[in-house]
Amino acid sequence: MASSLPLNSASTRPAVGPAASRTRYWVIVFAVTLAIIQYVDRVCISQAKSFISADLKLTDAQMGWVFSAFTLAYALFEIPAGYLGDRIGPRRVLLRIVLWWSFFTVATGWAWSWISLMVTRFLFGAGEAGAFPNLTKAFNRWLPSQERTRAQGIMWTSARLGGAFTPGLVALILTFVSWRTAFLYFGLLGVVWAVIFFWWYRDDPRSHPQVNASEAALLPAETTAPDGGHFAIPWKLMFTSRTVWCLCGQYFACSYSFYFFITWFPTYLLQARGFDLKQSAVLAGAPLLVGAFGSLFAGWLMPVLARRTGSAGAVRRWVGAVGAGGAALALVLAAACKNPYWAVVAIAMGGFCNDLQMPGAWTACMDVGGKSVATLAGTMNMMGNVGGFLSPIVCGYIVQGTGNWNVALYVMAAVYVCGIFFWLGMDPVTPLEQQKRPTP
Repeated sequence: MASSLPLNSASTRPAVGPAASRTRYWVIVFAVTLAIIQYVDRVCISQAKSFISADLKLTDAQMGWVFSAFTLAYALFEIPAGYLGDRIGPRRVLLRIVLWWSFFTVATGWAWSWISLMVTRFLFGAGEAGAFPNLTKAFNRWLPSQERTRAQGIMWTSARLGGAFTPGLVALILTFVSWRTAFLYFGLLGVVWAVIFFWWYRDDPRSHPQVNASEAALLPAETTAPDGGHFAIPWKLMFTSRTVWCLCGQYFACSYSFYFFITWFPTYLLQARGFDLKQSAVLAGAPLLVGAFGSLFAGWLMPVLARRTGSAGAVRRWVGAVGAGGAALALVLAAACKNPYWAVVAIAMGGFCNDLQMPGAWTACMDVGGKSVATLAGTMNMMGNVGGFLSPIVCGYIVQGTGNWNVALYVMAAVYVCGIFFWLGMDPVTPLEQQKRPTP
């Protein structure tokens, strides 16, 4: 059965006229750079943990709450930020988001106690919420349907690369400046991005002076006014959809384990595997570095398989299920490894399998969401970050209570197994309005 992705004349190349401009690809460039900045700002605290803990005299359990304070706020504000992007457009929303989180990145360096650090990271998370849903909304407005999966793959590859190189970057910077000054430098990156983006970007790509008529004909048909006129979210339909629940469930499973990579993994390398601080800084980025290639590979593979099989939905389901299953197996193997380097390799392969799921999940939001792309993406990301909120806390208490890091790895593997079933239970291509409502 052919893909159920909607077709319209806006995705057909015009037969005559000048060659289409390629202005739309700059949206991918902006998404890539913001993804890198976001993950640099998010991940830097895990590498600076030992300096922060020593300075503020914090325990591992307290740092678990600090890690999770960010994720709780990130989860809580995903739907409001996504809804706002659907209503008024991503240009103004992303400006507010990036300036807010950049301020609280800087403010992290002003913390003087456990409570002040938690509050700051909570507000930082509230600021970052909605960034990826609004970038997805921008993709939905600027890119033809056949270019979206690869764009998502490229964006998530860049996000992971940013996170992968952050531990080494932070370790290097901390040899010259204090951890407080390091957060100042990282916060300034977002301010620069926000100013340039707001100057260049348009919510309506056809109003951009560099988009010619031929490129405009390639772009998706207009579905709603950028100012949100006559816009309403089908809340009941969304929250009674099995596909929406499955999207949320698989992203919860994916994010629960992923947050181990960006919070506790450097500590795991030190405590469970006996690496020193410099070795930990080099190896801590391995899951994100290898995961980046998982996103890139899936972003390339899925359109190829969809053309050959004629079913984009089946391809997304099975690639997602294989990714979740492979990640579970990798964590079990890591727990069984006696050699610390092989354990790192296994966990890195877990990162690769984890990120096989990313392009399909976010492209599913674009195809299923219709006019409510950013809201649906925000809903999925909210549930993912509920998992991310729980993960550092649960991991901290497991390690503190048992002294055994393998228990934490087994729990993460079990959560990934649940993700397999969520992937297989969804319809990741049919627009929400066209999916069958559940029988009363």
